[in-house]
Amino acid sequence: MQEHIIPHNFSVDIEQLKAIKNHNPFLIWFTGLSGSGKSTIANALNQSLLEKKIHTCILDGDSVRNGLSNDLTFSPEDRRENIRRIAEVASLMINHAGLVVLGAFISPYDRDRKRIKEIVGSDKYIEVYVSTPLEVCEQQDVKGLYKKARAGLIKDFTGIDAPYEIPRTPDLEINASTCTIEEAACIVLKYIENKLMRDG
Repeated sequence: MQEHIIPHNFSVDIEQLKAIKNHNPFLIWFTGLSGSGKSTIANALNQSLLEKKIHTCILDGDSVRNGLSNDLTFSPEDRRENIRRIAEVASLMINHAGLVVLGAFISPYDRDRKRIKEIVGSDKYIEVYVSTPLEVCEQQDVKGLYKKARAGLIKDFTGIDAPYEIPRTPDLEINASTCTIEEAACIVLKYIENKLMRDG
């Protein structure tokens, strides 16, 4: 069936989108344990980018699981498919809408994070590892997920009975237990400033 799919050549290209929006499009991928602060940092960064008139879209696990991936479980196979779908959506947003995409997902497997990089392109991928320790994540478990996992009510929960493969070479590593959310967002913002520039 794949051989019958012929991509359409659209008249608006990525260079035109860069010119209109006056910044480069790319993906900032936040990975880390549940409760590490990924979505909170991404949200704060998103606000800072909007204040700078950067066109963005933010994606996180809960929003995607409630819609695009509501047919998937948390098995390793379904986790891989969930990440693949998100990467493809991010690629469309980058290349067809010229957006800076912020993705906040546990994404526990190294090979899945490599796949994201392949899909969107290595030059459009920034990996931020939010390395908040497990014990801190459990302490600030506002959703009560760790307690349920410890009690056996949730299976395949990352950090409890499912693995998290620590990124080997992230672009940035932030321990959200040693800085404020605002400070963490500023660290990422400073890192991407040159990349945002159209000729950067």
